[in-house]
Amino acid sequence: MSDLNASPKTIDQTVLDQLWNFTDPQLSAERFRHACDDSEYSDEARAELATQLARALGLSGQYDDGDAVLNAIDSDSPIVAARIALERGRLRVAEGVPEEAVPLFTKAARDAAAGGVTFLVLDALHMLALTDVGQEEQWAADGLELLATASQARTQRWGVALNNNLAWYLHDNGRAEEALPYFERALDFAKAVGTSEQRFIARWAIARCLRSLGRTDEALKLQRVLAVQRPDDPYVAAEIAALLATPPAAQPSVSETEPTIEE
Repeated sequence: MSDLNASPKTIDQTVLDQLWNFTDPQLSAERFRHACDDSEYSDEARAELATQLARALGLSGQYDDGDAVLNAIDSDSPIVAARIALERGRLRVAEGVPEEAVPLFTKAARDAAAGGVTFLVLDALHMLALTDVGQEEQWAADGLELLATASQARTQRWGVALNNNLAWYLHDNGRAEEALPYFERALDFAKAVGTSEQRFIARWAIARCLRSLGRTDEALKLQRVLAVQRPDDPYVAAEIAALLATPPAAQPSVSETEPTIEE
C-alpha cells in the first residue's frame, strides 16, 4: 500500500495542501472551483478536487451545496469513493449528527484501503476516533498501528492529529496521566514532519495537560514561552490566567476549550 497515491491519475495531497486555507474556507472554495475546471488535471484528479470543494462549502456552513457537489461526482475510482464518503461524513459532523457520519467514515476507510492510499485510510480512522462513541481508543490504536508502516512525511504527519486526539479523549475523561505521553508524541511528530502551527498547539496542549496534573510551575513556564511567540493568542492568555489563579494542589480533569489542530 502506497503512502499517498495508488496511481498517477490521482492528485498528490501536497497539491491539495497548497489550495487549502482552513482559516478562510470561502477562499478555499474558490480555489477548488477553479482547479475543478483546469484541464491539466485528469478526470479522476478533478473528481478529487471536487470533494475538497464540498468540504470547503461545508466549512462555510453550506451543507446542502456541499452534498450537491458530492452527488454530481461521477467516478468508479475507490479513491474518489473514499474521498466522497469522507467529505459526506464531515458534512454530517458539521451539521451536528456525527452518528450519521460513522458508517460513512467506515466506508471511506474500506475504499481507501482498496485504492491503496494509506493517507486516506488514516484520515478516515482519525475521523472515526473522533465520532464513534465508545470506540475512540480502538480506532486511534488502529490508526497508530497503520501509521507505523508509512514512510512518506506527509502521511506521517497524521501522527500529530492521531496522538493529539487520543490524548484529548483520555484527558477529558479524567485520565490526564495517560494522556501526557500522547501529547508528547504529537509534539514529536509535529517537530519531525508537522507545521509550525501544529508545533505551537502541541506545546500548548502539553502545558494544558500539565495543569490538569497539578504541575502548574512547569505549565506556566511553557505557556509563557508561547506567549512570547504570540502575545495576543487568546488560548495562551486564558491558560496563563488559569494557572495564576489555580492553587498548586488543584488538579482539574477536563479541558474547557482547546485550539483545533490542523491536518
